[in-house]
Amino acid sequence: MKQAAVSLMATAMILSAGCGNNEEKPATVVPVTYVLVHGAWQAPYVWDSVQAELSGSGNKVIVVTLPGHGTDTTAPYQLSLDLYRDKVIDAIAAADSNLILVGHSMGGMVITAVGEKIPSRIRTLVYIGAFLPSPGQALTDLAALDPDSRLGPLLIPSADRLTLDVKRDSLTSLFIHDGSEADKQRVLDNYRPEPAIPFTGKVAWTRENFGAVEKVYIKTLQDKVISPRLQDSMIAAAGIKTVYTVNSSHSPFLSQPKELAGLLRKIGQQAQQ
Repeated sequence: MKQAAVSLMATAMILSAGCGNNEEKPATVVPVTYVLVHGAWQAPYVWDSVQAELSGSGNKVIVVTLPGHGTDTTAPYQLSLDLYRDKVIDAIAAADSNLILVGHSMGGMVITAVGEKIPSRIRTLVYIGAFLPSPGQALTDLAALDPDSRLGPLLIPSADRLTLDVKRDSLTSLFIHDGSEADKQRVLDNYRPEPAIPFTGKVAWTRENFGAVEKVYIKTLQDKVISPRLQDSMIAAAGIKTVYTVNSSHSPFLSQPKELAGLLRKIGQQAQQ
């Protein structure tokens, strides 16, 4: 009896050890490199909270300052969409390949041009409430297709037509009506007129280059700048299959940074699979 009991105990221990080896282990989170490109009438500060969220998860984050924005003093007449594109390419020159390139609003035009130029460096292009052109389209072409946008009537061109202002009393209600008072004040404090020439820059892309890069779109459902209807139209034209939504204004990185960062982390991890 004693031998039988010992034998049963030994068998139980072996079975128990075997079951333990089959237990699921926590999924390994692989660090990802994100490159964040802001839009018009904005600057790198808009990504501060999202950058902190992504970096706090062990990811590398590169925030690009487009020429003529933030603290950059390039004259408006010197600016072009190609210059924006090259600035992003320079910013990621030393970064890992297979990075996640994120563009918001006008930044969507920029990352499309980058995707055409260096497709092998990019794992996924992510558009957040962003313009996404068909071949040969400029931002102005897409804006003309958006009667639901409230931006057009609020624009004030400079005398030399090199910059565009947004009526100051409508700025926060247009870009971030769902944000806190502190967020709205940051938008006002960092505001500067937008260079106009890059809006007319056309993006020529091919199926072999840009067309071969994985793309994800994050729709901004309360957007007053790029309407959800235009977003749907651009998504369909580009054939994007992976679409997420944020129930936010045009500026989810300010009003809902945790939710947006969570989506970007999800996209980054899916890109590694």
